[in-house]
Amino acid sequence: MKLSDQTLWVRHEAHGEIILNRPDKGNALTYEMLEDIWQICEVARKDRDLRAIVLRGAGERFFCTGGDIEAWGSLTPHDMGRDWILFGIEVFERLRKLPQPIIAAINGHCLGGGLELAMAADLRVCTARAKFGTPEVTLGMIPGWMGVRRLAEIAGVSRARHLTLLGAPITSDIAEHWGLVTAVAEDQAALDVKVAEWLDRLAGNGPSAMAIVKGLLESMHEDMAQHHASAVAQAAGTEDCKEGVQAFIEKRKPTYNNR
Repeated sequence: MKLSDQTLWVRHEAHGEIILNRPDKGNALTYEMLEDIWQICEVARKDRDLRAIVLRGAGERFFCTGGDIEAWGSLTPHDMGRDWILFGIEVFERLRKLPQPIIAAINGHCLGGGLELAMAADLRVCTARAKFGTPEVTLGMIPGWMGVRRLAEIAGVSRARHLTLLGAPITSDIAEHWGLVTAVAEDQAALDVKVAEWLDRLAGNGPSAMAIVKGLLESMHEDMAQHHASAVAQAAGTEDCKEGVQAFIEKRKPTYNNR
């Protein structure tokens, strides 16, 4: 398995770690990182000795700030839907459908596509300083990797509306109250302790039973990938989205005209 240097796969005795390795870029996701995660999933799916997977970001400031705007900002609406959104959905779905339980160890801010990635995990724990949000609407865009639906499933429709329409982040305490995470650790050291505790617990459970439980929970989801890709392509084709992207690049406040 050959990965880019933007993603690391560390195989321990009973578990593995996927590490998003762009701390200087907020661990923002690129197409290469999506391909890396796809490859890791292919290996992990066949590894019968692998009992769990931990997903984390390098550094202590960010888990993941979402899809790198330099990776998608210049795509045409068609390419955006086909190459960026559909592939990203397939990668996240493949990750979520792995037989092993996945822990998202959210060691920093978790935004946009980063939150969508975290929601592909089975268990989520964060540090107290972490913030969560879906700021896409501030760029004239929408969460594309099934984030709107996942938020509604996990936190409820009204809370999904709050996050996705306001575009403002929430604190770790609110995230725990809403069910986006099920534990909050005081700092990085406490986060590692909680993750180790969960890994120990998972290692003692029946792997086949856990895989079957995951399969039962998976039956809740219908295939909405094409619908999401179409919606993202529609948003990407607006003048407002082009203005949002340009304003982000120029570090200014965007001016939207509802076109």
